[in-house]
Amino acid sequence: MSWCIGVADALNPGAGPQNLNPNNQNPRSTPWRNIVSPNFLHQVGSPASERGVNRFNLVRCVDRWRFGASFNFCRPANTMENMQSAVDSLVHSSNTLFILLGAVMVLAMHAGFAFLEVGTVRQKNQVNALSKILSDFAVSTLAYFFVGYWVSYGVTFLQPAAVLSTDHGYSLVKFFFLLTFAAAIPAIISGGIAERARFAPQLCATVLIVAFVYPFFEGLVWNGNFGLQGWLQARFGAAFHDFAGSVVVHAMGGWLALAAVLLLGPRNGRYRDGRLVAFAPSSIPFLALGSWILIVGWFGFNVMSAQTLPGVSGLVAVNSLMAMVGGTVAALIVGRNDPGFLHNGPLAGLVAVCAGSDLMHPVGALATGAIAGALFVWCFTAAQGKWKIDDVLGVWPLHGLCGVWGGIACGIFGQGALGGLGGVSLVSQLIGTAFGIVIALAGGFAVYGLIKAILGLRLTQEEEYYGADLSIHKIGAVSQD
Repeated sequence: MSWCIGVADALNPGAGPQNLNPNNQNPRSTPWRNIVSPNFLHQVGSPASERGVNRFNLVRCVDRWRFGASFNFCRPANTMENMQSAVDSLVHSSNTLFILLGAVMVLAMHAGFAFLEVGTVRQKNQVNALSKILSDFAVSTLAYFFVGYWVSYGVTFLQPAAVLSTDHGYSLVKFFFLLTFAAAIPAIISGGIAERARFAPQLCATVLIVAFVYPFFEGLVWNGNFGLQGWLQARFGAAFHDFAGSVVVHAMGGWLALAAVLLLGPRNGRYRDGRLVAFAPSSIPFLALGSWILIVGWFGFNVMSAQTLPGVSGLVAVNSLMAMVGGTVAALIVGRNDPGFLHNGPLAGLVAVCAGSDLMHPVGALATGAIAGALFVWCFTAAQGKWKIDDVLGVWPLHGLCGVWGGIACGIFGQGALGGLGGVSLVSQLIGTAFGIVIALAGGFAVYGLIKAILGLRLTQEEEYYGADLSIHKIGAVSQD
């Protein structure tokens, strides 16, 4: 670098040190003229003449304070351009690392989905639960990479690596981050259809959902496709707001799962003479482990939905925390100390706060989470007992209904009158949420109805009796040897 130390007088004889420091901000400073002569010019490392630096080509100066005197550090224009390039590179690399960390945190949440299901199902279906989550993620990656991401954002990766690696490969890592959201859809559905769904047909459903159904709604909301967001903005003063996916991800997954559960029917022996027969969870410790993994990963899910470092907000983090706590306390009270409800309560709160976590006041987030925690307990109990919907993990109440509540809550607690940041319309939230439900139900019945007609969805009665572990994977979760 061509650093130089110059005197203001040398560049402008009318400007003295008193003009550089008119308010005498540093009382210990010594007048510049008493240190060096007015026409002195020095370049660190070599004489100015050797590098073609003189008083006429020195531009873009930055004032620095050192040892009580005002120095003028100057560099040639091309060096400033190099510095700007370095700053841009630092910004892109920082954003890339930031969103990569978010992608890894949400990827880890899939382990949470797996263990939550492992702990809830009966032991004869634990291997199947683990195998489904990993297989679904792999298939989701292929479907989203080649088709789904293009449907949502019009971006394809069939380009030279030199193009894809632009800006430190930020666009690739952004895909990775959004993929982890897309892959959460089949992970959610997996919990609802557990213990009686066939393996290969579910993978086929995953391909269709992640390639077409989910990306259609994702692009509608997060990329402004088909003009829905523009119309809501013009008509009601604000577009549909879903910061981290209460509706786009969770409600979509929950309502898709409802369609699959209804088409599958209840597990054999679940209802006898019209009454519910309890199937106890196989492992509360595994259920709790899955819940905790999801809770920790959720802070990457919500906070890092900003997708860039300048967009990060501590408000999102604290709102997520308060909603999680609210859901936990509500589920603890309403669920009467039941450990299954207790460990799903925080997840209900986190589902609900996703949409408005960047707008709500923390007290509003607490209320949102508390209502979601209670809503989950009530609706899970009603769905299993009164409505006879055999949703094994309760993914429809947890993700579907709490996600819907989150979309609506954003339009309530996001208002400035209730301490939020404003810029949100309750009507737009209602319309956007309704669109999500309709698309999910239509897509779910279409996909699972088609697969049921062609391949079949359900295990035979004998296979279900012996369990999916032995029937599909030919090995049990625990060896007695």
